Amino acid sequence: MQNADYIIVGSGSAGSALAYRLSEDGRNTVMVLEYGGSDIGPFIQMPAALAWPMSMKRYNWGYLSEPEPNLNNRRITAPRGKVIGGSSSINGLVYVRGHAEDFNRWEELGARGWAYADVLPYFKRMEHSHGGEEGWRGTDGPLHVKRGPLKNPLFHAFIEAGKQAGFELTEDYNGSKQEGFGLMEQTVWQGRRWSAANAYLKPALRRPNVELVRCFARRIVIENGRAVGVEVERNGKIEVMRAKREVIVSASTFNSPKLLMLSGIGPAQHLKDMGIEVKADRPGVGANLQDHMEFYFQQVSTKPVSLYSWLPWFWQAVAGAQWLFFKQGLGISNQFEACAFLRSAPGVKQPDIQYHFLPVAISYDGKAAANTHGFQAHVGYNLSKSRGSVTLRSADAMADPVIRFNYMSHPEDWEKFRHCVRLTREIFGQKAFDAYRGPEIQPGEKVQTDEEIDAFLREHLESAYHPCGTCKMGSPSDPMAVVDPETRVIGVDGLRVADSSIFPHITYGNLNGPSIMTGEKAADHILGRQPLPRSNQEPWINPRWETSDR
Repeated sequence: MQNADYIIVGSGSAGSALAYRLSEDGRNTVMVLEYGGSDIGPFIQMPAALAWPMSMKRYNWGYLSEPEPNLNNRRITAPRGKVIGGSSSINGLVYVRGHAEDFNRWEELGARGWAYADVLPYFKRMEHSHGGEEGWRGTDGPLHVKRGPLKNPLFHAFIEAGKQAGFELTEDYNGSKQEGFGLMEQTVWQGRRWSAANAYLKPALRRPNVELVRCFARRIVIENGRAVGVEVERNGKIEVMRAKREVIVSASTFNSPKLLMLSGIGPAQHLKDMGIEVKADRPGVGANLQDHMEFYFQQVSTKPVSLYSWLPWFWQAVAGAQWLFFKQGLGISNQFEACAFLRSAPGVKQPDIQYHFLPVAISYDGKAAANTHGFQAHVGYNLSKSRGSVTLRSADAMADPVIRFNYMSHPEDWEKFRHCVRLTREIFGQKAFDAYRGPEIQPGEKVQTDEEIDAFLREHLESAYHPCGTCKMGSPSDPMAVVDPETRVIGVDGLRVADSSIFPHITYGNLNGPSIMTGEKAADHILGRQPLPRSNQEPWINPRWETSDR
């Protein structure tokens, strides 16, 4: 097939959902372009192996930021999935919809029709929730969402400690009440990673009207102001795949703006500097880059209950065998099974601090933080005002984009992250942890003053791998908007962008869920369907939000 009604660039969270929905009624032919390879094998499919694919060049584009001036000029890793299923095949498998206020903020920023009442029906359509709050969750969608086995006593200690510190508990943070301590949800089904590839793309590929083409997308072909296809490199040859109706770019927050700029859509001066003919001057392409940062707060466990015993290669092999042959044991969970969504101060209406709790003290690459049992929380302030950019390194399509996050460039970020350090100490200091609490590994008891905490943060803050915002959705009259609320690229016909790059503002929590929802909703816009009826459900807001942080 050299042409199709719809060509989707990228088989990630949004692209897979689009392929499934656009081909559903059998009327349209759909071609999905993907550079990455197969997702078959335990490194991707075993939930507990999540650290592996992210560190493998085979599955990851392997991008690095430019030196970050506020973080000791460190270059921060910026992984994106280069595999079937995109980043949903290499992520931490955590499922968070986001807070209602996130989507209301989108609408205020010009994304009309994307308020919480508008997107909630799409979250329900995509979900197959196991054990979620009745009436708030979907129960027959393609995406299986469940809780972990919760066998480790440290998970229970973390939730109890939150309660003892005076915070709310929540039965389902993806239901009516996000705020509080509770059980974390994961995209796992029958012991396997339930990526967008497993949930959406593979079922779609069983249809005769869907084709997956393995190739590298070089640029969008634009004739007389209309996108008519995609120039690709396949088996060393350059070809054009032609779209009879539309081209939809779902290539990630880094690669979607890169592809638009290579095609002549972006800030005019930057394109001229790169020697690229300007087809549409859109200064917002590549701007508005946002992300979540986090640090690991780590503590020694005085009891041998953590996962430390399983870190030696022999026991990892045992866990792998249990998973491979029986889909049982430690391998069936990402081990992120308890969490918290908290507000940082009185007067803050929605939660802005997120905790992922892990019953082992370990770094993201799977190395032990100390030669002992331990536990940790990944702690992040999630509503930063810092903004960065993605630009071209050159006109060479194979060159990595230039990624500048500009992390911690807003003074409020420092204030909030210092609070995160002290708040975590307060939580880990509760009675629930008395039976387990040993010395603090990181930051360490000596780190107390603002200056000492800032020095720790400069050296230890990492990306939570939630980039978004570089092809902002907004009103066509907004000079910085790249797509309109129907995901159409402003100034070019027949072209859309649908992935996390179109988020006007970062959502509170992990981005896989909102990215899939974006693909689901964009499909209805592309097909010219009436959007799903708006919801009239009112989410819970803490009645004490104006006077207390808990």
